[in-house]
Amino acid sequence: MITAIVPAAGLSTRMGGDVSKPLLPWGKGTVVEQVVSTLFAGGVLDVVVVTGHRRGAVEAALAAYPVRCIFNPAFANGEMLASLQAGLQAVPSEQAGALLALADQPQMEPEVVTKVLQAFANGGSQAIVVPSYQMRRGHPILLPRWLWQEVLDLARGDSLRSVINRHTVAIQHLVVGTPSVLADLDTPEQYQHAFSEQKP
Repeated sequence: MITAIVPAAGLSTRMGGDVSKPLLPWGKGTVVEQVVSTLFAGGVLDVVVVTGHRRGAVEAALAAYPVRCIFNPAFANGEMLASLQAGLQAVPSEQAGALLALADQPQMEPEVVTKVLQAFANGGSQAIVVPSYQMRRGHPILLPRWLWQEVLDLARGDSLRSVINRHTVAIQHLVVGTPSVLADLDTPEQYQHAFSEQKP
């Protein structure tokens, strides 16, 4: 059993103004709706969305989806780690892993989600499964339960990357043929380009 964690609490400072990346238009809805829909389409049954900036608007956008919204009171520090930690604390105790999916990655594909879940199951639910495109690590990343406490113990200013790099022997790189695992939306230019490239 897997719970997906979608950190959607950030200030989106690189987008400029009071923009919230999860609330940007995408397809027939918003970016965060696309992310959540892709997770369900890929086989995830439990999704936790961590809110912060524009909390009410994000929750309203997701009102029609069977997700749990968790508020990160430390969202203003701008660090995704606090949102990941809040999400992990909300994962049911029976879950074997947590799938970290970025809230600004609407290009994520259901087939990749499915392959990550399958790789985790085939590895006995112990590996850190990381999709890789042309030797570059991407998302979504599947974190086994044994790793969670180490992530929860990280101090402000640290990051998930430092934990993963301490356990390189446990990493299972899942080679994929799509650059979507590397794509996210940090700037207005990146968003406009990705928006124009959407599949019909």
